[in-house]
Amino acid sequence: MADLTGYTIEHGKPDHLADEALSEGYDGWANDRVPIAPRRGAGKGSAKPLIFTAAELRRREFSPIRYVVPGYIAEGCTLLAGRPKLGKSWLVLEAGLAVASGSNCLGGIPCEQGDVLYLALEDNERRLQRRMDKVLGAFATEWPAAFECATEWPRSNEGGIDAIEEWILSKENPRLVIVDVLAMFKPVRGDKESLYEADYLSIKGLQGLAGKYQVAIVVVHHTRKSGTESDPFEKVSGTLGLSGAADTTVILDRDGNGATLYGRGRDVEEIEAAVIFDKASCRWHVQGEASEVRRTDERGGILAALEDADEPMSPGEIAIATGHTRNAIDQLLYKMGKAGEVLKAGRGRYVHPNRTDLIDRDAGTPHKNDKKIRKAPSAEGDTERGSPPDLTGTSAPVRNAPLDPTDEAAVEDALRSIHEAKEAGAPEWPALLAALVNMTSKDEVARLAKKLGLDLGGDDA
Repeated sequence: MADLTGYTIEHGKPDHLADEALSEGYDGWANDRVPIAPRRGAGKGSAKPLIFTAAELRRREFSPIRYVVPGYIAEGCTLLAGRPKLGKSWLVLEAGLAVASGSNCLGGIPCEQGDVLYLALEDNERRLQRRMDKVLGAFATEWPAAFECATEWPRSNEGGIDAIEEWILSKENPRLVIVDVLAMFKPVRGDKESLYEADYLSIKGLQGLAGKYQVAIVVVHHTRKSGTESDPFEKVSGTLGLSGAADTTVILDRDGNGATLYGRGRDVEEIEAAVIFDKASCRWHVQGEASEVRRTDERGGILAALEDADEPMSPGEIAIATGHTRNAIDQLLYKMGKAGEVLKAGRGRYVHPNRTDLIDRDAGTPHKNDKKIRKAPSAEGDTERGSPPDLTGTSAPVRNAPLDPTDEAAVEDALRSIHEAKEAGAPEWPALLAALVNMTSKDEVARLAKKLGLDLGGDDA
């Protein structure tokens, strides 16, 4: 019979369960798995690696991933990173108290009750008491006894990992360990260690502990100022060894659109949630999927700008007033117009549904942009002379520089201006559109018009 000492039957279960299974007469694992001979030089006490087949793996049954904070923090090691003073500690403190008391966090997410260990390594007891008082509020008559904390702890290589394991084994229902912050817990880098190796090892011990006992361990860390806007995970301070060793990486970031919680991991769905911090309660609230929330915010900005306006506004004026890109405004105006959220006032301009008085007032008043359209040379005349309509200068409200058909942004600007000419009733817009098609291609123009949400169809096209 094969020696199964040290083999873990089920992910995260203590090793002694293998021996218990054998003592009760189950020898399936012993028959199925073949130990690999130890490498030359391995000590007598070295664990023998074991292999298994794909067929065996298919028959295995694993318990589902358990979430400590459903959708956001799962069992395993989670690296939570964000800029200093952004509110990371408030977030993990709120989560820890919610788990310890079996209550809600992040604006209404229910947490299963369990024991929590919070290592507040940058705080003192006075500051920690004040923070907990703010999060729990005046209505909390009792603070959860299942929430245990410490403001001092040995570094990982000085007994810190062992001390956490002892705490886990001492509890009936250990659920969450919070290390705040990593810099106060990881070992001091040795002279012979590379930066990557030091970063990897600073997380790997905690990751192994979390997997062994099926608990969640959240490690708080900082981000750096540099990094791409398109990938917030590149902002994690240090090397890729940190996120490489963690099961999940969560980034708390803030930009001009507000705060966002990003998450990416081996066993969790990708997260991109808009969050807001309530300064009164010192709690974070999830608003929803970031893209949907931002789109709603943009809609609100458009409506506010239109309602405050003294005359109908063009898409360009709305973009300036709201601080959003022209492309985003064009697409939203098209969708909002179809939904009746904004009204067209003619000449490619828009008004708020509550400001229909501006439509009546604007109907008989020539707009300053009308002069440009009336001065434009006849598109038909240009065609009769054997040349396509000019898409530069002031002959059409398109661009003030020669159009480069390979410049997608320039073609998009031309399409927007042609659309405005169409909305204004300018007779030359079909010829301008035909000229743009000749310079690029019909498929390219159709693709970009769809991308921008522009309706350039019609009997005259």
